[in-house]
Amino acid sequence: MLIGHQKQLNYLKKITESGKIPHALLFSGEAQLGKKTIALEFISRLFEEPDISKILSHPDFILIEPQLKQIQIDQIRDLAFRLSLKPIRAQLKAVIIAECHSMTRDAQNCFLKTLEEPKGNTLLILVTDKPNFLFPTIISRCQIIKFYPVKKDEIKRYLKNQEGLSKGEIEEILEISRGRPGLAIELASSKDKFEFYKERIKELDEILNSNLATSFQYAKDLSVKANLREILEIWLNYFRTSFIKNCSSATEPQRGEGGDEGKLRGRQTSSTSLEHLKNILQQIQRAIYLISTTNVNPRLTLEILMLELCQKV
Repeated sequence: MLIGHQKQLNYLKKITESGKIPHALLFSGEAQLGKKTIALEFISRLFEEPDISKILSHPDFILIEPQLKQIQIDQIRDLAFRLSLKPIRAQLKAVIIAECHSMTRDAQNCFLKTLEEPKGNTLLILVTDKPNFLFPTIISRCQIIKFYPVKKDEIKRYLKNQEGLSKGEIEEILEISRGRPGLAIELASSKDKFEFYKERIKELDEILNSNLATSFQYAKDLSVKANLREILEIWLNYFRTSFIKNCSSATEPQRGEGGDEGKLRGRQTSSTSLEHLKNILQQIQRAIYLISTTNVNPRLTLEILMLELCQKV
């Protein structure tokens, strides 16, 4: 299901019609925006395969995804070998490297050779929500296509066509998904997932209003959960939404006692809140990265995060 990103789709259609398709594309933007879905749609058009679901089993399509949290060098070596073979049914071989930022350093060095010395007629699409984890030399060899949150109305139109959703639930999903069609579709299709997200947000609100001892106990309990990364992603979305709202309010005129002096105090308060939210976002991103790609102690990582969350401003 394609929701939004018409500008990106039109651009991909344009370069297809021109016959000047870059060797490597980097699809960059937040998680669950639909980047991988757009990549599959683009490849289905190149393969002249109208059924996008059949692309995953197409002999000339290769999907690379993390194994044990990372994309290993052996996966990239295998990719290089498979690209050396001629296409079977299509005019080219197409590759999607999902979560390409999870490539190890050795894997990225190996992948550079594939970028510098492409074999045959190939298309490489790198998909990431963390482009800063990629080598600059990799990014410089790709044409970057940026993806942004989809307009609320576009996602709302999709949700209104789904059975079993009340107006209140639609508004809740729109608030939680914050312009990410992939997440909106997931929440709309799974009541359990929807309830899971709401419960995690409720817990987060409780943490923000608790003392440090209670927060550390929660960190201990949370550190052993298998879905820790998913929970942290929910937190990240929560604070991103809060950050954006605070940015908007910070640009509005502030009223306070004492004329201009009161206005100044209002701006300073907003600035302090924004700085605190920025620090929280950085700490959560750091925690997700460490937990996803290293053998870091999850409990210690979460306790450091709790120190930032419980800081009063």
